[in-house]
Amino acid sequence: MPPIPGSGLAKGLAVTLRTMTKKTVTEQYPAVQPDLPPRTRGVIGLFEENCTVCMLCARECPDWCIYIDSHKETVPAAAPGGRERSRNVLDRFAIDFSLCMYCGICIEVCPFDALFWSPEFEYAETDIRELTHERDKLREWMWTVPAPPALDPAAEEPKELAAARKAAEKLAAAQEAAPAPGAPPGAPGAPPGAPGAPPGAPGAAPGAGSAPAPEGDA
Repeated sequence: MPPIPGSGLAKGLAVTLRTMTKKTVTEQYPAVQPDLPPRTRGVIGLFEENCTVCMLCARECPDWCIYIDSHKETVPAAAPGGRERSRNVLDRFAIDFSLCMYCGICIEVCPFDALFWSPEFEYAETDIRELTHERDKLREWMWTVPAPPALDPAAEEPKELAAARKAAEKLAAAQEAAPAPGAPPGAPGAPPGAPGAPPGAPGAAPGAGSAPAPEGDA
């Protein structure tokens, strides 16, 4: 049966009539910011203090969009007679977001937790060259990184915390077992009046362990 002329228009008007009295669902962006999930993958923030310039993130990046420059400097010995050591100093850390595909490999392989996901997503530019952001901008995005989720109360205690707690308990027990300041060294003495107490010891019976003084001595 051929379609009735005008049936499509009637269906469209029916949808319009059903929705014209309802509240609109259009989000007025950018006047109204969207509600993002708590672990949104927006941009990558850099926590510079944790970076050791190991270059692992740059080597593992499949797009080769991480650029790192550094130099070595000599650190003097911490104690007299010690050896000097060298350390890497970060000069440049940049990410080209025109190449980045947000796979997160750089964040996963970082052994020192220097890279984090930030929920920021408003970084559009009119020039593609301006999508290469340097470490100052990456550090600024760290302020928007959400705090890590809380641990499950029923989860097993981390090994590091368990070891630190045991060490603290041993130290407290050793301090309690140590003699009080001013106490004589060695084992604690016998209680006052106990048999076998040395002559003159505290609590010894008067005259115990010593001969009586001869009479008549002036």
